[in-house]
Amino acid sequence: MKKMNIGMEETVRRAVVEGLSRLLADTYVLYLQTQNFHWNVTGTLFGILHPMLEAQYTELAGGVDVIAERIRALGFPAPATFVEFTELSSIKEARGITKAENMIEILLEGQESIVRRTRDILPIVNEYKDESSATLLADRRLVHEKAAWMLRSLLS
Repeated sequence: MKKMNIGMEETVRRAVVEGLSRLLADTYVLYLQTQNFHWNVTGTLFGILHPMLEAQYTELAGGVDVIAERIRALGFPAPATFVEFTELSSIKEARGITKAENMIEILLEGQESIVRRTRDILPIVNEYKDESSATLLADRRLVHEKAAWMLRSLLS
């Protein structure tokens, strides 16, 4: 492949990609968790949660693609295995969750975790004047802040 010349040295791109790879892993793990809970929710909150979680996991699937494509645009392979996602993600898989309220709490923590992750990466992309990645982070944060607000509202 031809050498990349986009005004960012490889070491700079690598630093950005390390953060984006963690964001990708967090997003993918939350996607799976959200889809799991969409499939398995029961009880009085079913009518509210089932469509809400479908909308959230559909959005997360799109987010995974956007983040992975940014990593590729920076010249690196995107992590794409369960092993890599497990190693990189700060979000841990929750098994055996049956109560809707617990599902909401777990998903809320996941959404807020991704918001924090975007904030952690932002200084790196700002330092290297990577406006494209900064825009991606801002867009993703907005989505996750809204999803967290919606989930939090169900717990009030």
